[in-house]
Amino acid sequence: MFLLSPLLSLSLLLDPSLCLAVAASPTDDNALRSGHGDHGEPGHKEHHKDSYSTFASEFLESRYLSDEGYPFPTAPPVDPFARIKVSDCGITKGCVRYGKPGCDAESCDYFLSYRRIGTDVEFEMSADTDGWVAVGFSSDKKMGGDDVMGCVHDDNGRVRIHHFYNVGQWAKDIKRNPARDEEGMFDNNRVTCRFKRPLHVPREETLVDLHLSWYYLFAWGPAIQGSITRHDIDTPPVSDHMISIYKYEDIFMPATAYQTFSSPLCLLLIVALTFYLLMGTP
Repeated sequence: MFLLSPLLSLSLLLDPSLCLAVAASPTDDNALRSGHGDHGEPGHKEHHKDSYSTFASEFLESRYLSDEGYPFPTAPPVDPFARIKVSDCGITKGCVRYGKPGCDAESCDYFLSYRRIGTDVEFEMSADTDGWVAVGFSSDKKMGGDDVMGCVHDDNGRVRIHHFYNVGQWAKDIKRNPARDEEGMFDNNRVTCRFKRPLHVPREETLVDLHLSWYYLFAWGPAIQGSITRHDIDTPPVSDHMISIYKYEDIFMPATAYQTFSSPLCLLLIVALTFYLLMGTP
């Protein structure tokens, strides 16, 4: 409560709007915050003193929080790896299976498929390993001087597509990688991948033209910190004939454990031994 001078009282009677100026006197700090700011703009509520933090919090609440108050995901979910279809083998794509008779892309020791898509070749590979799986293109069925594409599982759980060149028994990582549209996953102790590679490429030592026929080398094994180590078996399987990218075959190669009784020599020995036991000795 304060006293008004006679002159101020007379002014208030002549112009009542001056009451607002008196009521919002600069001496009243609370009135300043609830009335007008320093620049004549509307003031903010007591808990909105900091205009920047207020704007940021309200923007976050309106844009990035759901009705339940939980943040929305920062990125859309990634599409899962499409399962490899073996029903297409020999029809719309070529396949090579190594392992137990009747195995598929999820149960073979090694699986490879290939098909032409425009000017590209799409490869799918899968192997029973936690490290790497690869295919090599050879002119002589032997390791050494071969163009190799491999899928490597690293320590971060990712599967990367690499380009290698066999120097003797050692695979050298080549920086020039022709692979594109890469996909890969590691699940159930299997490395699986899919990628495309151009059908025609400029011929060079480390890169072959896939429109030509090649012997295919199949290999897989462990990896250490994303680097491949020696393959799982001493003598990796190789196709018994040159494979053409223009001919879709469905090739099955029995694993070593299933080759014993399928070998003609072994079968002959078994028949001879059985005959000997049944007839007895003279």
